[in-house]
Amino acid sequence: MNRNLFLGLGVMSIALVSALAQTPAPSAPAGPVGKIHGHVTSVTGFPANNGSISLSTDGGPTSKFTFPVDAHGDYKGEAAPGSYTLVYRAPDTKPGQWVDSVKGIKIVVDQDVAADDDMSRAEFINALSPEQKKQLEEIKKKNSEAVNANKVINAINADLKTVEQDLKDADGAREAAHTALGASASRSDLEAKENEIRAAKFGEVEALMQKDSGLKPDVSILWSRLCKGQIGLKKYDEAEASCKKALEVDQAAKKPNLQWQSVTQAELGELYARTGKVDQAYAAYDESVKDDPTQAALNLKNEAVIFSQVGNADAQAVAADKAIAADPKQPLPYYLKGQALIGKATVDANGHYVFPTGCLEAYQKYLEVAPTGSYAAEVKGILAQFQTKVETTYKAPKSGKGK
Repeated sequence: MNRNLFLGLGVMSIALVSALAQTPAPSAPAGPVGKIHGHVTSVTGFPANNGSISLSTDGGPTSKFTFPVDAHGDYKGEAAPGSYTLVYRAPDTKPGQWVDSVKGIKIVVDQDVAADDDMSRAEFINALSPEQKKQLEEIKKKNSEAVNANKVINAINADLKTVEQDLKDADGAREAAHTALGASASRSDLEAKENEIRAAKFGEVEALMQKDSGLKPDVSILWSRLCKGQIGLKKYDEAEASCKKALEVDQAAKKPNLQWQSVTQAELGELYARTGKVDQAYAAYDESVKDDPTQAALNLKNEAVIFSQVGNADAQAVAADKAIAADPKQPLPYYLKGQALIGKATVDANGHYVFPTGCLEAYQKYLEVAPTGSYAAEVKGILAQFQTKVETTYKAPKSGKGK
């Protein structure tokens, strides 16, 4: 008996072969047929997930009917009625040899016979040489480690899926609060409910990512999502440490992921904006654009939104200009720019409003880009209220477009 080891797709196993005559090509069934199906288990207990099953009438050398083994270790096919030996061959089994055989397989017309081949059985393993048994133990150990690692990875992937949904739910907390409390709810009750929802969602994000970053500290996305959850909980010191850890891990990787570095830099930008570190916020957002230019418009728009949320009008105007430059077709940055500048409008001695350069132009541009946008009614009201008492360098188009 000749014996050798073979490596299946994703599964390590042992092949036990016999040096016999070369196997001829299988023939298709003629006349009445029966069906056969089954599962092939490798010596390590995993599905063989490749190779072939043949039916032989002479104990193995001659294959009458052959069926492929799929990625799950399953096979099926049709054969003429009769008694056969079931033979399994791996992809690299030499001609005239086979890995394993099972005797006494009977095919009956119009019946579907189940016939499995389990190479993890004691009979098969006991036939291995001492050296093969030693190799088998080594393979099983590696497979066990791989299985455990896969379990961790699968669990982490499930957690990341939960986290992404949590972050979406946190963004939609206001709408969820309205749905939960109804139209008659007071503003204070709505705000309390919104904060409750956000705290719960960000809390779960933090808990899951703290656990998973402990299990796989070399995965930057876990630290980045942890940072996002901590920002939502206003744990800014912890969030900064998590974001910096995410960048450190990714930059040290063999294949750094600039897209995730961009996401993390944007999270740092948000953190710095919310803590009054304007220059650091600018730098972080600019770095996010450099890392992933495809997300420049989105990240810069978000920068303007965050500065709006914290009430920093000057930084909001700067960020809005950056967002407009990145994508002039985005309507929101024009609104945010107008909003940032209108607070600096003054009234002259004649009772006329004097607006900072670019304020009303930004509002007009918002209506041009999004005439039915979310803020269109508000912007139209502002322009209608001040249009007769405006002194700016802007010349409205003759058609009145944007008023």
